[in-house]
Amino acid sequence: MSQRSTGVGPDGSPVEELRRLLRERPPMARELPGFDPAVAPAEPAPLYVEWLLGAMTADVPDAQVVTVSTVGEDSHPDARMLVLRDLDVARGAWSFQADARSPMGRQLAVSPWAALTSYWPALGRQIRLRGRVEALDLAWAAPDVRGLSPAAHIATLVGRQSLPLSGPAEFERAWESAAALRERDPSTPAPGHTRYSVLAEEVEFWQGDQHRRHVRLAYRRQDDGSWRRRLLWP
Repeated sequence: MSQRSTGVGPDGSPVEELRRLLRERPPMARELPGFDPAVAPAEPAPLYVEWLLGAMTADVPDAQVVTVSTVGEDSHPDARMLVLRDLDVARGAWSFQADARSPMGRQLAVSPWAALTSYWPALGRQIRLRGRVEALDLAWAAPDVRGLSPAAHIATLVGRQSLPLSGPAEFERAWESAAALRERDPSTPAPGHTRYSVLAEEVEFWQGDQHRRHVRLAYRRQDDGSWRRRLLWP
C-alpha cells in the first residue's frame, strides 16, 4: 500500500501529507454556477431565499445549517453550527433556536449582536450577514410550534449544553429520562428554549469562481430601512 493511500507523507508524517494535499487540492477547482448582481433584488432576503432553495434543490447536505458567531464576555469571538429555523423576508430577520442558558445564550444576553454565515461548497456560494439579535422565549410553547422533531425535543429536555460530561453512560441516563418524560407528556416544556432572530444590517453574497474571478455583492441597511447595494473587490 502506498504512503499516500494511508494518509502518511514520504517522511511518515501525517502533517506532511496534509501539507501536500493543501498544496495540490485548490478549492473550487470545478464548474460553478454564475451570478449576475445586475439582476439581484433590491433587498437581500429574497436573494437569500433563492440561493438557499437552490442549494436544497441541488441536494446540498445540511444546506439549512448556518454558522452563528457571537462575542464572549471576554470580548473573544465564538462560533458554532445551528439550524436556520425561519426567515422573515419582510423584516429581514433570520431565526435559529437555542438554550438561553447555553454559553451562546449567555453571550447574547450580554451582547445581543451576531453574525450568520452560510456556505454551500458544491455551489461555491457563501452568504455573510450580521445584525442585532432579538430573543423570544419558547420554553412554554408546544413542540410543534417550536418546530422540534421528537429527538430534538428530547435533546432540549436533556439540556446541560456545554457542561462537563463524565461519559456516555451519564448521557444515556439523561436521554432515557428525558425520553420518558416526553412520552408521558409530548407537550412538556423545555426550560430556556429560545428563538433568536438576527435583524440583518449587512448582508453579503459571495459567488466563487474556479478562475478566482469571484463576485461579491453587499447590502447595507440605511437609516430609513431601505437597502444600499454595491459590489466589492474579491
